[in-house]
Amino acid sequence: MASTVTATHHAAAPSPEEQVLAALGDARERTLALVSHLSAEELTTVHSSIMSPLAWDLGHIAAYEDLWLAHRHAGLELLRPDLAGLYDAFETPRAVRGDIEALGPADARAYMREVRERVAEALARGGVGDGDVCEMVIRHELQHSETMRQTLAIAGLLPAGEPPVLAAEPPVPRLAAEPPVPRLAAEPPVPPARDEWLEIPAGSFAMGADAQGFAYDNERPRHTVALEAFAIARRPVTAASWMRFAQGGGYERREWWSDEGWAWKEEHDITHHPSLATGDPSAPACHVSWFEADAFARAHDARLPGEAEWERAATWDQRTPAHEENAAESAESRSIPVEFAQVGRVWEWTASAFGGYPGFVAHPYREYSEVFFGQDYRVLRGGSWATSPRVKTVTFRNWDLPQRRQIFAGVRLARDLA
Repeated sequence: MASTVTATHHAAAPSPEEQVLAALGDARERTLALVSHLSAEELTTVHSSIMSPLAWDLGHIAAYEDLWLAHRHAGLELLRPDLAGLYDAFETPRAVRGDIEALGPADARAYMREVRERVAEALARGGVGDGDVCEMVIRHELQHSETMRQTLAIAGLLPAGEPPVLAAEPPVPRLAAEPPVPRLAAEPPVPPARDEWLEIPAGSFAMGADAQGFAYDNERPRHTVALEAFAIARRPVTAASWMRFAQGGGYERREWWSDEGWAWKEEHDITHHPSLATGDPSAPACHVSWFEADAFARAHDARLPGEAEWERAATWDQRTPAHEENAAESAESRSIPVEFAQVGRVWEWTASAFGGYPGFVAHPYREYSEVFFGQDYRVLRGGSWATSPRVKTVTFRNWDLPQRRQIFAGVRLARDLA
């Protein structure tokens, strides 16, 4: 009697086109869920002069996808040429987006559906190419979901459960409590105890994204950076520490503020963000501007880390010499050491102005990065609770103006080593 052999059949791996469409679909599901609880009025209201109406964001997401995937990648005519300028972020700046005749919520959602249908057909027919443009569009929508959360936070309209209550991490061994911030008559505070710092030795490392896979133009080229030894805090500053700073005269002590920061604070009567007093005191301080972060650092006899220092600390226990033998190590493979804790809960301001790396080449369009280079913008690293894991790689660079507090940003201190 012949034996019977049962073959095991494995499902075929999804094609590149299927993977892209699945990722696009997941991003869209998240976008629509984010605003599903809002009324038409809430979607079209200008909740802040520095933010877009949420319905404009929906139309912009669709227009960007149509431009890059249907038009430039697949060669189709734009679905709605009449909307191209209206949803171009440079032709229609935020200051005027509440005054223009943009699509209403229902029409914006319909536009999103129509664009996605033609994109799906185009990708099935012509493929995804090297996948870079597809990945850019996926991440664009994911990044906009964070921007929309900033608007929702300003308006008090975040969905239930946001921001999430994050589980506490195992405590770092400590020899002393966090230092108090003094009252007005006291001396400047002492920096945190030694065990609160990571001491990073002097040396060179390879900074930025390698040539493989997707990265934004401002993350490349990967290049060698030499740094002196420095110390960086193991954790971001907590809300409790920030409130001690505020209650101890942090917004009154002129010597802790830069000239530009003090002028901004005085003009707008700035004090601590309300969420710092009402949220979890052990959570990282959030909604902190660069000017405030800089003042807090000065008050604690510290400074903000340079972004090269931040990336070095985030990868310091990995192989980092910029030799050819390990130049192919990808950003994804450089895991963040456990001692460098709580990365990704809030964006972390750095001391660095936003600029291109040596050999920078704008790609695929100049307006993504290059037009923002210069001293006006400061770099943030690490990501926040609202940032998609797909976006917040160890080499990703965010940037904003030093007075902005709508972003989910905090601060991690650094200092020189003698």
